Amino acid sequence: MAGARSAFRLVVGLGNTGARYSGTRHNAGFWYVDGLAERFGETFRADRKAYGELARVAAGGRDVRLLKPTMLMNRSGQAVAAVANFHKIPPDAILVAHDDLDLSPGTVRVKFGGGHGGHNGLRDIAAKVGTAQFWRLRIGVGHPGHRDGVIDYVLTKPSPEDRRAIDDAVERALDETDHLIADGDLEAAMNTLHTKS
Repeated sequence: MAGARSAFRLVVGLGNTGARYSGTRHNAGFWYVDGLAERFGETFRADRKAYGELARVAAGGRDVRLLKPTMLMNRSGQAVAAVANFHKIPPDAILVAHDDLDLSPGTVRVKFGGGHGGHNGLRDIAAKVGTAQFWRLRIGVGHPGHRDGVIDYVLTKPSPEDRRAIDDAVERALDETDHLIADGDLEAAMNTLHTKS
């Protein structure tokens, strides 16, 4: 994907709201956008029309919305579609940060389009937006080793060792904020993230 560039106007972090879920693997997307808001010195505010919490940052001469859907994970697309439609944001200007079972803890990847890999949040976003052609920030959380254990696995907290690895991956993604969010030089971001993890 030589020369890959994008001008993101909406960055979505997927997770589940509430104290019982705050430290669980399924909330890795929340951890990323929380860190992004912090780096820009902004805070999230509840927005009923957005079905979630929103923050707005200025990056690369653009207004960029940060979104944490507060619906159930499998209804995340309602929030993404509401914000994208209201602000006329095309799918290829959306970056969705999410936990990824197919990547080991400590791994982070940037990807455009593709399947949902069984992730209910991604599945619903594709259905509500009308396409899977949006960008993803895949944050590895590992896999329980068998399909039957996936639900319990993503809804429980990682081991201290895995949490440190996931946090490190999130930090590396945040360190690429200039390339990922500000100037949209995705090739530079991917060259760094895909070789260090």
